[in-house]
Amino acid sequence: MTNPVITISGRPIGIDYAPYIVAELSANHNGSLARAKDIIAMAKRCGASAVKLQTYAAHTITLNSRNEDFMIRGGLWDGKSLYELYQWAQMPWEWHKPLFDYARQLELTIFSSPFDTTAVDLLEDLNAPAYKVASFEAIDIPLIKYIAATKKPMIISTGMANAEEIAEAVDAARSGGCEQLALLHCVSSYPAPSSEYNLRTIVDMAEKFGVVCGLSDHTVNNTTALTSVALGAAIIEKHVTLDRNAGGPDDSFSLEEADLHSLCEQAKIAWEALGRIDYSQQASEKATVKYRRSLYFVNNKKAGEVINANDIRSVRPGFGLAPKYYDSLIGRKLITDVSANTPTSWQLIEH
Repeated sequence: MTNPVITISGRPIGIDYAPYIVAELSANHNGSLARAKDIIAMAKRCGASAVKLQTYAAHTITLNSRNEDFMIRGGLWDGKSLYELYQWAQMPWEWHKPLFDYARQLELTIFSSPFDTTAVDLLEDLNAPAYKVASFEAIDIPLIKYIAATKKPMIISTGMANAEEIAEAVDAARSGGCEQLALLHCVSSYPAPSSEYNLRTIVDMAEKFGVVCGLSDHTVNNTTALTSVALGAAIIEKHVTLDRNAGGPDDSFSLEEADLHSLCEQAKIAWEALGRIDYSQQASEKATVKYRRSLYFVNNKKAGEVINANDIRSVRPGFGLAPKYYDSLIGRKLITDVSANTPTSWQLIEH
């Protein structure tokens, strides 16, 4: 059985390929188009596979109300209404084309998370190569079906969703026409504690749903993301920023340039280290194999003399017979003289 693969902008994604690193720009533009472009340029410098936007306006994602249902209590955004938060965080729709154009100029894949059907329509006009469904929208079955109808690759984050809800999202995507689907294991808190990530879920998710799987990581360092590679994460998504202390909605739990560069580099190394099942001697070992243990004569001996237990020892290097032949040599006669520090050899011994 072959491992599942999806392709975005010609780049194959799956466990047989180096991890696909998505730099999530999110709200870290902080109201500046120039800053958004600087983040895209930073993602390119760091070696990210793609940069991702979020496409919504406050009125497309919530209602303008300060009723208690709409108020945020606790956490980074305590005291704001949902409308106030999204009005602060939203990326103006007129920025999308210049940002898509800029990323393409840099030869960096760019796509987005749409939060309603009008956002999908905007992104279709920009010929987005793929779509991401955010965790909060993973239960919006009509939206998933609308995205699936584009026939583009779709990545769905699964934060807060239980197994049944994930299955419903997968069914909606497939029945809606999506043939290239990926799921990202996620914990939807900001920041999220590594102890809650339960990364072994990635293995089960891949087996249960038969799709490319990865990680949407909201922890404040790279440890969780790098660990996920060993468990089959083929996609890693992290929020990125120019400055964690810039005061924007998502800055405080996002990666700065040095950490993003490290993630891109170390994730590839981790994937390469996984390799395949292979018990053979590796190319880099060929120069050192001669320093393994072998049997050497430790006494001067004459032809015809019998080899005794105190005549040979297992020592480094490995130019003599393997130590496993120790018992076979004891009691045999030499057919030629040997001196101490000579490697044992069948040519020296009477058969």
